[in-house]
Amino acid sequence: MELFEIAALLLTLSALFSYVNYRWLKLPTTIGLMVIALLFSLALIGIGFFLPQVEQKADAIIRGIDFNETLMHGMLGLLLFAGALHINLNDLAKQKWLIAALASFGVALSTVLVAGLAWGVFALLGIEVRFIYCLLFGALISPTDPIAVLSILKQAGAPKGLETKIAGESLFNDGVGVVIFLGLWEIATGEHGFDVGHLTVLFFQEAVGGAVLGLVLGWIAFRMLRSVDNYSVEILISLALAVGGYALALAWHLSGPIAMVVAGLLIGNHGRMFAMSPKTCEHLDTFWELSDEILNAVLFVLLGLEAIVLTFTGSYLLAGICLIPCVLLARLISVGVPVSLLRLWQSIHPRAVIILTWGGLRGGISVALALSIPAVARDGVAVPERELLLAVTYTVVVFSVVVQGLTIGGLLKRLLRRD
Repeated sequence: MELFEIAALLLTLSALFSYVNYRWLKLPTTIGLMVIALLFSLALIGIGFFLPQVEQKADAIIRGIDFNETLMHGMLGLLLFAGALHINLNDLAKQKWLIAALASFGVALSTVLVAGLAWGVFALLGIEVRFIYCLLFGALISPTDPIAVLSILKQAGAPKGLETKIAGESLFNDGVGVVIFLGLWEIATGEHGFDVGHLTVLFFQEAVGGAVLGLVLGWIAFRMLRSVDNYSVEILISLALAVGGYALALAWHLSGPIAMVVAGLLIGNHGRMFAMSPKTCEHLDTFWELSDEILNAVLFVLLGLEAIVLTFTGSYLLAGICLIPCVLLARLISVGVPVSLLRLWQSIHPRAVIILTWGGLRGGISVALALSIPAVARDGVAVPERELLLAVTYTVVVFSVVVQGLTIGGLLKRLLRRD
């Protein structure tokens, strides 16, 4: 299928599934869309037992959509910029130490913990996996996704501090998780051995370089916004910043996610305060909120449709189910350790660890990173672990979005009622 046909199909399905969810299911939008798309995928697979050509056609269409390319080199920059645009920098600054600890140390600790637990699960099930691929699974499943849970937190009346913690951590740990994944992938392919110095340089090049680029590009856009007073021009400048800035970061091998978060924070705070009129702010917010909702709709529909092309065996499915509590345990520890340390000199909500653990949903980035693992490495050697990691990642993500996403609101209300 051509690019226009693919876009038309995804937008049509997103509109149709949104209508079904709004009229009958009435689930939170992103969760509802993924559930409907997943059921649609399972229905096509079921039909395939009687009409194989139907499933084959659907499989060919979905395989023609590069999910990793679509998200990591397309949607992600826009989604992160839109998310950062509405984060109050003063609220973020109040939580800076916890957010920094969770987005860096927390992701690294979770990566190691998940890898160790996954290694044990695979060994118990008799599945042979090289440990480096357990580490890769830990790196891709550790970043959390704020998209599906933030609206639920707001509806449940979450304290502003908790909302900022979850949003701030999720915006920054995407970039950190990707950097860790890239470093581990270089080790897995033999491009570099385990070299702490190289990994440190890679981290600073990607993460710090991305932050600096986002700051510079955001400042340039800020100066341009300040020199005009025309909302259509200013919206175009913000769009160019998100799209062009992300593309530039990728071309220079810097962290595009971190660059867009920094740029979005600058425009959403200093730009809103000093460079834009109230009319421009209103139009800018409307544009980016609508863009964010459309992109999220397409993303979660595509995430549900990916079930058509994945290989699920009984052992893979069992491994994925067993890894769900393992990932949650690693999340609990990787959140609990920094929170406990920071409580020595900082006031943190008493239920923060539970809420951050259950509210740390996994989403499209985890699946995209799993899909980025090739079936055959550059040296021509097959990567048999790919299908296993795809299956267990998808299982954990579906549980996270559907079960955790649908229950975090009720959990939050019960926990806050006790205080």
